[in-house]
Amino acid sequence: MRRWKEMVWLLLLLFLGTTPLSKCSYVNERPPYFYYRGRPMLLGASSSSVSAHRMASSIVLPMYGNVYPRGFYYVPVLVGDPPRPFFLDPDTGSDLTWLQCDAPCVRCTRAPHPLYKPSTDLLSARDPLCAAVQPEYYKCDSPEQCDYEVEYADGGSSLGVLLRDEMHFNLTNGLTQSPRLAIGCGYDQIPGSSHNPLDGVLGLGKGKASIVSQLSDQGLTSNVVGHCLSGRGGGYIFFGDQIYDSSRLVWTNSSRGYTKHYSPGFAELVYGRRTTGVENLLVVFDSGSSFTYFASEAYHTLVSLLTRDLHRTSLKDATDDDTLPLCWKGRRPFKSIRDVRKYFKPLSLSFGDGSRYAAQYDIPPENYLIISIKGNACLGILNGTEVGLQNYNIIGDISMQDRMIVYDNERTMIGWGPANCERIPKGKAVSL
Repeated sequence: MRRWKEMVWLLLLLFLGTTPLSKCSYVNERPPYFYYRGRPMLLGASSSSVSAHRMASSIVLPMYGNVYPRGFYYVPVLVGDPPRPFFLDPDTGSDLTWLQCDAPCVRCTRAPHPLYKPSTDLLSARDPLCAAVQPEYYKCDSPEQCDYEVEYADGGSSLGVLLRDEMHFNLTNGLTQSPRLAIGCGYDQIPGSSHNPLDGVLGLGKGKASIVSQLSDQGLTSNVVGHCLSGRGGGYIFFGDQIYDSSRLVWTNSSRGYTKHYSPGFAELVYGRRTTGVENLLVVFDSGSSFTYFASEAYHTLVSLLTRDLHRTSLKDATDDDTLPLCWKGRRPFKSIRDVRKYFKPLSLSFGDGSRYAAQYDIPPENYLIISIKGNACLGILNGTEVGLQNYNIIGDISMQDRMIVYDNERTMIGWGPANCERIPKGKAVSL
């Protein structure tokens, strides 16, 4: 590490206790990572399931924010003893939960709450949860603590140490629980171009270090996580399987070939209920992305079809609107998606089971368009290949609004269905 980082660690250890300075390093070349809204998709290891012991309760957390104009959602959580509130960015695309931390903090970004005061319960480098957040090229000579460093494609990063602290939840069975969970104490953050003013990240991925896996391992909920984002803003996330009717959801297998993603596998793009000829689209659901991303072939096919259809309407290119790459204007500013819905056709992704398409994910116009502050209709599906997502097709927040999405890690399945996401189920968790 650089000399100034060593000085930070010395101050950190004086604050936390007498644990000796770790001597950890990253060796060999790092493997590629994939990022959505500045977050890593490949982080951690796949989690073990406790499906033999189905849990009798769930946890529900309210969610705030929107796709546009804020561009992000956040979840309030209570951490520490005594409990203090923090606003975290819910991200199904990564495992590690971390808070900006006063250890002291070298570089912390603007946040809604005072910096987190870390506990003294440091994770050992030998802890299995440490191995879950460290890649194979990480080597540590001192076992007393577990360092982490997360670098983001948008130029942002977080550097810190893993520890355990209490997180406080109200369960839907009426009980209150305060499990000690492994989280990151981030004492050095560099904001990226997509930076949001929050206290940290809530990792909801499939890995063993994610919050859902830790809650499951401690017997509090089943290994299931889901969310419901309202098109009007807000919504909720949940842990466990007690708040939804499984029979009312469309289910498909979560691809076993992509263990670090919530992926239903490969799909065919359907436009206006007609096939487009674009197949074998590798799809990933990721709440860490505000917008949806298609790989280059699917994106250009969609744009071509939209351009053909809109040429017959009164809509024109809004070249003076830089809200998103493609925007269209009418004779007068639009007030809502209802004003333009008639001009656009629905999309679908049909997921295959061998040669048969077993499940279909519908994306109506209100789930791929926004109305900009200038009153134009803008396409909320972007070219993922241009931003380094290779052949991945990312279903982001815009295309998950007004429906419940469930990631069942015990059955290795993903389910979805329409829902009123403004109605938070009974037994909701924290009250701030």
